[in-house]
Amino acid sequence: MRLCLKKASLTCLSGLRRGNRGSGVPPTLNLCRESQLPTLRFHLTGTKYSCGSGGCGACTVMVSRYDPKTKKIHHYPVTACLVPICSLHGAAVTTVEGVGSIKTRIHPVQERLAKCHGTQCGFCSPGMVMSIYTLLRNHPEPTPEQITEALGGNLCRCTGYRPIVESGKTFCAESTVCQMKGSGKCCMDQEENISEVPFVFCFVEMCTKLYNEDEFQPFDPTQEPIFPPELIRMAEDPNKRRLTFRGKRTTWITPVNLNDLLELKTSFPEAPIIMGNTAVGPSIKFRDEFHPVFISPLGLQELYFVDSTDDGVTIGAGYSLAQLNDALHFIVSEQPKEKTKTYHALLKHLRTLAGAQIRNMATLGGHVVSRPNYSDLNPILAAGNATINLISKEGKRQIPLDGRFLEKSPEANLKSEETVLSVYIPHSTQWHFVSGLRIAQRQENAFAIVNAGMSVKFEDGTDTIKELQMFYGSVGPTVVSASKTCQQLIGRKWNDQMLSDACRLVLDEIYIPPDAEGGMVEYRRTLIISLLFKFYLKVRRGLNKMPAHEGALEDFPIETPQGIQMFQCVDPHQPPQDPVGHPVMHQSAIKHTTGEAVFVDDMPPISQELFLAVVTSTRAHAKIILIDTSAALALPGVVDVITAEDVPGDNSYQGEIFYAQNEVICVGQIVCTVAADTYAHAKEAAKKVRIVYEDLEPRIITIEQALEHNSFLSAEKKIEQGDVEQAFKYVDQIIEGKVHVEGQEHFYMETQTILAIPQEEDKEMVLHLGTQFQTHVQEYVAAALNIPRNRIACHTKRAGGAFGGKVSKPALLGAVSAVAAKKTGRPIRFILERGDDMLITAGRHPLLGKYKIGFMNNGVIKAADIEYYINGGCSPDESELVMEFMVLRSENAYYIPNFRCRGRPCKTNLPSNTAFRGFGFPQGIVVGEAYITAVASQCDLTPEQVKEINMYKRTSRTAHKQTFNPEPLRRCWKECLEKSSFSARKLAAEEFNKKNYWKKRGLAAVPMKFTVGMPTAFYNQAAALVHIYLDGSVLVSHSGCELGQGLHTKMIQVASRELNIPESYIHLSETNTTTVSNATFTAGSMGADINGKAVQNACQILKARLEPVIRKNPRGTWEVWISEAYKESISLSTTGYFKGYQTNMDWKKGEGNAFPYFVYGASCSEVEVDCLTGAHKLLRTDIFMDAAFSINPAVDIGQIEGAFVQGMGFYTIEELKYSPEGVLYSRGPDDYKIPTVTEIPEEFNVTLVHSQNPIAIYSSKGLGEAGMFLGSSVLFAIYDAMAAARRERGLTKTFTLSSPATPELIRMTCVDQFTDMVRLVRRAPC
Repeated sequence: MRLCLKKASLTCLSGLRRGNRGSGVPPTLNLCRESQLPTLRFHLTGTKYSCGSGGCGACTVMVSRYDPKTKKIHHYPVTACLVPICSLHGAAVTTVEGVGSIKTRIHPVQERLAKCHGTQCGFCSPGMVMSIYTLLRNHPEPTPEQITEALGGNLCRCTGYRPIVESGKTFCAESTVCQMKGSGKCCMDQEENISEVPFVFCFVEMCTKLYNEDEFQPFDPTQEPIFPPELIRMAEDPNKRRLTFRGKRTTWITPVNLNDLLELKTSFPEAPIIMGNTAVGPSIKFRDEFHPVFISPLGLQELYFVDSTDDGVTIGAGYSLAQLNDALHFIVSEQPKEKTKTYHALLKHLRTLAGAQIRNMATLGGHVVSRPNYSDLNPILAAGNATINLISKEGKRQIPLDGRFLEKSPEANLKSEETVLSVYIPHSTQWHFVSGLRIAQRQENAFAIVNAGMSVKFEDGTDTIKELQMFYGSVGPTVVSASKTCQQLIGRKWNDQMLSDACRLVLDEIYIPPDAEGGMVEYRRTLIISLLFKFYLKVRRGLNKMPAHEGALEDFPIETPQGIQMFQCVDPHQPPQDPVGHPVMHQSAIKHTTGEAVFVDDMPPISQELFLAVVTSTRAHAKIILIDTSAALALPGVVDVITAEDVPGDNSYQGEIFYAQNEVICVGQIVCTVAADTYAHAKEAAKKVRIVYEDLEPRIITIEQALEHNSFLSAEKKIEQGDVEQAFKYVDQIIEGKVHVEGQEHFYMETQTILAIPQEEDKEMVLHLGTQFQTHVQEYVAAALNIPRNRIACHTKRAGGAFGGKVSKPALLGAVSAVAAKKTGRPIRFILERGDDMLITAGRHPLLGKYKIGFMNNGVIKAADIEYYINGGCSPDESELVMEFMVLRSENAYYIPNFRCRGRPCKTNLPSNTAFRGFGFPQGIVVGEAYITAVASQCDLTPEQVKEINMYKRTSRTAHKQTFNPEPLRRCWKECLEKSSFSARKLAAEEFNKKNYWKKRGLAAVPMKFTVGMPTAFYNQAAALVHIYLDGSVLVSHSGCELGQGLHTKMIQVASRELNIPESYIHLSETNTTTVSNATFTAGSMGADINGKAVQNACQILKARLEPVIRKNPRGTWEVWISEAYKESISLSTTGYFKGYQTNMDWKKGEGNAFPYFVYGASCSEVEVDCLTGAHKLLRTDIFMDAAFSINPAVDIGQIEGAFVQGMGFYTIEELKYSPEGVLYSRGPDDYKIPTVTEIPEEFNVTLVHSQNPIAIYSSKGLGEAGMFLGSSVLFAIYDAMAAARRERGLTKTFTLSSPATPELIRMTCVDQFTDMVRLVRRAPC
């Protein structure tokens, strides 16, 4: 919806949800989530709330403003969660509803994102649409680079980004066909010699088109809505007046002109100036800052200007960072290169600073004056000798943007009544070099681990240092100036000896204490001198003294991803109406992209509903002495506080505790909840609950501590074949090692969300929630309320991502919310904030793996003894089952005649870890790949050779005695190596490495033997209910939950084929316990398998009933047959049932047919590593997945790509950090980095390999999880690159392998003179 913001319609905005109803609207109210008023008035729910900190882009909307000076309209994206409503006076806001709707007409952006399969769960899709739409409003024919840049602030956990980018590229002016040959022609063109392309198959039955561009409606930029004329008149009104919004506690004032601003600063000197709200907003929300007055000069013309002179440029403080970027690009294009070195340094950092939304909100003045210690721009501005122009009622003055200012020296601070008017940046000169350097956990939209701005000025015509400045960010509480070091180097020559002395001096000057916030002390100290070395080399190049280490200079470029997706074409003899095998669009895709797909928090408010906020434990292991709720209950709007005493049934059920009672066993355990009339009231009251603890011992946090205390959740699981101990006596070599694999956060875009509604009669309870396991929720709620399960109805329309995180956790949270609903007698809306979700629900199990391997010198492995220990957390959850799966899958693709694997889940005082995509496989198999790599190193073979030697080659039995045929595995592996040109690229990488000391390339290929389904047979069952109505329409219900994986889409395809009717006749509404009871979980990659069989069974029963009618009238239509059947009293409804795969596992014997079948695959990845910083770039990935026969190639390829990118994140950049006391530090997108669009492979190729799988429906295979482990090819490619670096440095061939391979791990493994220097220079502070 488009909304014109003027005073009379202040709160009329979309996507606002939860709390703060009534007439008093706080001036700091944000555009997303915090206000329910717009939802009540318009029920606009398209804009999604996910993180609340501006870090994910789900709440992206477009803001449009008219500039009376230029007479132009400026469209820009913002994250609504950070935009105060009061700041939007005079603006037009366009939400996803205003772009297009299924009720009227969808926009080409929405259509193409859907038809290009760029949506899965759909929760991030409205934000993606708004980012691309805003770009098109400014650039109707964007470049691929602009598409990638526009999406940099949007996170997606499902798709892997490739189809999203592809949908955007359809708007680009140039051809978007694959450019792999550089000729502008697609490599699949028939007239080309297909054998020239190393990747592509020569099989004619392979298809590459997942969608048809001819179906797209044309994009006509002239048909967009006009900017409201009323807002133009408002902007040009010469008689503007000061604008004031008053709330109960705060006042928001918008000055009319500069003088008015200065008056306000004099009257309210402590009031913050709000422009983009990117600094103050998070401080208010997450750090409880309070300000009684806000001054917002947004749009004040005196703050928006660019003034260029012969000496430099002055830029108004009101310019957003995006406007600053545009201004600098223009200046660079106009000025000679020698004058623009500072501007180039700024532009480089502006490209990756935050995302497009934040860059359009944050302002130059705000960024400069807030002086964050992680600032990317301030160190460069300081190095470039920038000056801040200040103004107050007393007049104007200038202060240098230098070390004293950045270090917040009192004498360099602004006076309280002053405000920043502009920033002056002088031109550089011929002998003046300025550079900005940074390294972050990921390339874009991440705070720097360390960044720097450096400049040097030489005596004219020499390399003698005249001036030197070095400023570092993220190494202390402020940006730090190495002024003493710089002073001592004045007059020195710019040579290697100067560099050596500079490194020693700067390490001595900049001290990072061992307990510094953020940790990584040695790494950050190494970066201090590594970045200095990079600057040294850049200057040497500028002085035409070309260094030998040229490769060290350049940062990794950001490229627009491309690739090919290949799958088996549909049999030309298949009836055209039959959709099975076709790349059918997700059945909710259009609704996803229009924002009309309803998630739980989108449901309209219910009369008398209350909001729930949690109070969680702050101690890992402690006795509860007191819970004082009096202060919370005294606050307005608070209805009740719910504790363990209020649970009418079991408070502890199957080892899971709903509300802590007497003691707490982890930080983040729910102690009580607060129910209030608004979420804001509930949250405020939760802060007032006082809990007194008495710490208990032991406090167990790590696996090692659990082993020390013999603390486990279950007994050991073991499989064994051969005689391991005897085999070790007859091998050439034995190696032993340990592998640490850290955990992972699910980071589903929709946090845990529950709406619990108590019914008037019979103690019934209705729950709407996003879950993978409704039966589990029903069971836990029944136990907590002490009522039969038949009184509890669970409804799941869809979930905004799950990945295993919504298997068991919604049951516990459902019980918590149901108890609150029961006690208050009112509906409860319970939506976890991102930080609480991450804290309470935990994620993937960390693993400690130990191995002992006996092998021959030719690489044949004869014996393996493996031990697994996982950190299960404080309660059972799924840990025992995860360990069972980990042990059963431990051998992966390799036959080792004497093999033993044992494992136990450890009990610790952390929140309980739970199911996660791959269910133990992604962690456990890293151990196997690690020892394969270690064996290869000892035998002077490549890892791929050792894998080939030990891979299963013929029909065999697994270590748990299950027979299987590895032929599809061999085929995937062979084709992966051949079609990816692995050998040729490996040689090319070796050549690259010989020529580049500081950058290394690595390649790795990994095979996979994955499992589907459960070892316990009854978990594999499923049911369905199919109704045929008299108009011929069909309603399908089944036991699976739609999580974004396209399950409902596939079920519609199955029903369409079985009933021989078009898909348009079939509807699938939701999953609920009243239509299909006792449903098993939607997990284990078996959703389509088992539910497809159930739907098929139901449809076949109905078809059999209709056969006599059809025989009587073979020329009739479907509608006629249905009508006739009804008249003959033939039932048009039936249940369908699939008993399930008859699997079994006897753990006493350590054997069984544990899984119905295996999924095979292989992936090859190539990376480039920057040894000086630890950064890496994923250049190419080729995936070959045994799909058997794909029911829907678009869905399956989407699952593979999404899982791969999620796995890549797990193995590289995703890092959970806990304190020694068990406190989770990583509680949002600022601290926990999942991949963005810039992390995916530059070239991303996926092929579905055809095979047979008669046990499954239509000979398909479950592919939801398998791609996760294939992301490890990136991990082992990084290790290959690190090994190359270490060989060149004369270091040991083998080294400890850990995951994730973060920049810190990469840098500190690539040992060199700088890491050695840091380890030598360890000192205490002066």
